[in-house]
Amino acid sequence: MTDVTPFLWFDGDAEEAVRYYVSVLPGSQVTGISYYGPGMPYPEGSVMTVTFTLAGHPYTALNGGPEYAFTEAISLAISAEDQAEVDRLWDALTEGGGTPGPCGWLKDRWGLSWQVVPNELPELLSDPNPLRSAAAAQAMLSMSKLDIAAMRAAADAAEAAPAGSPAGS
Repeated sequence: MTDVTPFLWFDGDAEEAVRYYVSVLPGSQVTGISYYGPGMPYPEGSVMTVTFTLAGHPYTALNGGPEYAFTEAISLAISAEDQAEVDRLWDALTEGGGTPGPCGWLKDRWGLSWQVVPNELPELLSDPNPLRSAAAAQAMLSMSKLDIAAMRAAADAAEAAPAGSPAGS
């Protein structure tokens, strides 16, 4: 079987980042660390790679230097069971210099982009009633950290609005 493992490039702080990530996400652990040896491009004995799992999925982090930085072109999406988990994950990943973004996206202090997504979101966005799904999507588009209750309330209000009213048109 062929495996696919995301490979994350850090500028010297891969181990710190990985240890933080595994402390935040249940079912995660560091599975190995390799070190630069003699004649390699970074100091002998410094961390080269860290292999780890996040929620059971394998990753590798490399201390590769400043040549490349993370961009929003790739992000890690986390499914959150409820609002309390959305809040906990959001707070943990923005802690220490992370920055909130739109629609549930954020960048952590290392510059890696994440999406903290409540499990209920796909259901709200694919509601068979187009008024409900559109209202939930519009509510989401106005948010940084996603608020399940507010998205649900927007969907409910759209469904209850009389035809021809702003929420029902």
